[in-house]
Amino acid sequence: MSIHLVGGGALGIADAPLYAPFLAEAAARGRAAGRATPRIAVLSVHPGGTAPSEALVAVLAAAGEFEPHVTAVAGGIPLDPTAIADVDAVVVGGGIVEEVRAGVEPLFGEIRRRVAGGTPYLGVSAGAMIAGEGALGGGSRIDGVVVSPEDPSGPGVEFAVEAGLGLIDVAVDAHVAQRGNLSRLVAAVEAGLIDSALGIDERTALVVGEGGLRVVGSGSVWRVLQADDGVLVSTIGA
Repeated sequence: MSIHLVGGGALGIADAPLYAPFLAEAAARGRAAGRATPRIAVLSVHPGGTAPSEALVAVLAAAGEFEPHVTAVAGGIPLDPTAIADVDAVVVGGGIVEEVRAGVEPLFGEIRRRVAGGTPYLGVSAGAMIAGEGALGGGSRIDGVVVSPEDPSGPGVEFAVEAGLGLIDVAVDAHVAQRGNLSRLVAAVEAGLIDSALGIDERTALVVGEGGLRVVGSGSVWRVLQADDGVLVSTIGA
């Protein structure tokens, strides 16, 4: 079973093929548990109420049949462990990454245990960003210096890294090409805030499994590594 990380921007029915590999793994896991239809936990921590989780369930349903077990809360509300009880796969949707990380944090240990035992995981946008060893925040400055585009209407926010799920051993960013986030990954690695990172474009999925890394979708995954003379940047194409 695999870890599926989507860089965001993929909630239309036309995006369903991006999620098909995850649904296939969930179905296999469900059959192994004696279920004809897999039961999937869909976790949403979002200020938009239930609408984001409903959109996510709709696109997943277009990719394959499943029984959704949805938990949708606003930011600042931690999720209860029952949110992932007796399920064949786990999905964490998008939102404000700091709020998603805080909401899902009480389940970190149980999600890690389940994934280690073969439960497939799908993270979308912020749900992908918290999957790494370190969960990147939404900041655009390092030591006060702007390292990526920021909202001109408000003060800049410092880039921060908090403990993530640790499903993979690198940091993960989303919406990379669309939001100009590659520059902050380069700056963060060069400053030593993170050792390495994978940045995922929108409508693009990175699948991490026994066969290594695989990219599905229309964009790229950007790999940022420390090098002897600075930072090495490359892409893993779809």
